[in-house]
Amino acid sequence: MQEQHYCWLGSLRGLVRKAAILFVSLALLSAGWLIFSGLFLGSEIGMQQMLRPGDLLSVKITLWLLLFALLFSSIYLSDTVGAIEMRPRGFFDIISLICSRLAMLGIGFLVFVMFYEVVARYVFAAPTLWANEFSLWMAGFIFLLAGLYAMQQRSHIRIYIVYDLMPRWLQKASDCISVLLIWAFAAALVWGGFNEALTKLLRWEAFGTAWNPPIPGTIKPAILITVALVALQALSNLILDWDSEPEHHSPLDEIDEAEIESIRRSLENK
Repeated sequence: MQEQHYCWLGSLRGLVRKAAILFVSLALLSAGWLIFSGLFLGSEIGMQQMLRPGDLLSVKITLWLLLFALLFSSIYLSDTVGAIEMRPRGFFDIISLICSRLAMLGIGFLVFVMFYEVVARYVFAAPTLWANEFSLWMAGFIFLLAGLYAMQQRSHIRIYIVYDLMPRWLQKASDCISVLLIWAFAAALVWGGFNEALTKLLRWEAFGTAWNPPIPGTIKPAILITVALVALQALSNLILDWDSEPEHHSPLDEIDEAEIESIRRSLENK
């Protein structure tokens, strides 16, 4: 297995772990009850009601439990970094790691939804109205959070051919210019899209389909929030890396030594 390191929770790690287990268990029990009541007790609670619960207390409780389960699970998982991940060195690094774990959980749930749709469609000939749109909805958030994580890990696209030839003072100047450009883009995007995003959010603008999820009303504000977080993360990277030693890059940097070692060990154990 890859070596793992604990980062920032410290003595709170056990408490957060217990909270994550508690809320995940309660969310599963609550969702299980809704499914059971729909199958055997004649309840008409479905995905439409999950999207717009109205006065349905059981649905509201399930949604809140799911929210807290995702939140505490993401916080707990963010305390662990893999061998190839950068350890958090600041507040914004921790926020980005929590968002990355939320995206990780989202990918797992997205795969489950797609699997459910395939089985329902091709095995039982009963396709859903919501699986495709729900997948698109989730994928939008996952891509946004993945971009924030890429910035925190310094794994976004960078061209080092000229950068490596610069002296350290010129590299710092280039980094400052890059961050200024990121902030200019973020400011322009937020300035130009804030009113539209707020309007879509307040009227909970929907997708206009049979299931009618509020994709425009949620994705548009999420884009602006994530871009702002990316800009803050870029500034945090600049500050944290300011006094670091100059880096030199080569194609060998793309080789994942930890993954190769993990594959070698798994082959030896067979």
